Amino acid sequence: MNNPERSAIVLGVEIDRLTMDEVLKEVHESIQSHSALSIGVVNAAKLVNMKKNKDLHRDVVSSQLVLADGMSVVWASRLLGVSLPERVPGIDLMHAMMKRGSELGYRFFLFGAQEEVSAEIERRMSELYPNAIVAGRRNGYFKAEDEESIVNDIAASNADILLVAITSPIKERFMAKWRDKLNVAVIHGVGGSFDVMAGKVERAPEWMQRFGLEWLYRLLQEPTRLGWRYARTNTLFIAYVIRDWFSRASNRN
Repeated sequence: MNNPERSAIVLGVEIDRLTMDEVLKEVHESIQSHSALSIGVVNAAKLVNMKKNKDLHRDVVSSQLVLADGMSVVWASRLLGVSLPERVPGIDLMHAMMKRGSELGYRFFLFGAQEEVSAEIERRMSELYPNAIVAGRRNGYFKAEDEESIVNDIAASNADILLVAITSPIKERFMAKWRDKLNVAVIHGVGGSFDVMAGKVERAPEWMQRFGLEWLYRLLQEPTRLGWRYARTNTLFIAYVIRDWFSRASNRN
């Protein structure tokens, strides 16, 4: 990156200034040329965690594309004077890839989630995106010693796109560690998107997504598990953005 026209620095992380259509164009070009394109996405919580976890920071920024998954990241970029054009949610990008894949015959490998969720994603893809090809799939439960075998299976599938539906920071570590051996053009870390697509987890209404309130919807669903986590990460994110704003303002003066 390091191109102010192309990227915006938010809390020390370079995020690509791309729209959804521009990302899809890059995905297609990578598939056509079979050149490596690893896609990472960040929201407020991940940016906070990247401050604390140097390995996570290294793995995320090693991606060829880093995109703003959360609306709060877009708002922060505008406050800091480095505006991102729009939010590119990982789950929406996944569906857009599948839709385009149905039109153009992309081959997908589905990696992650529980076995029944993985099977349901394959079934739903056949219904919603009938011409997208599932070249292989594998649930997200494995031991460290299984990784190389999984990588070999993915490489042998001749998939164009690998969707990695595993939690952070395991997802980012797997993508960074193995991407040169996976034999896929595009790797996209989709986190919990398979659970949403399979109907296991309900996504926030569209109006809440537009106002950056998906975290609140998730909190209302699981207040005990998520309450302290969201209170901590949201508070730290706001504090980091304010500190960054004052630092930039003082540098301008």
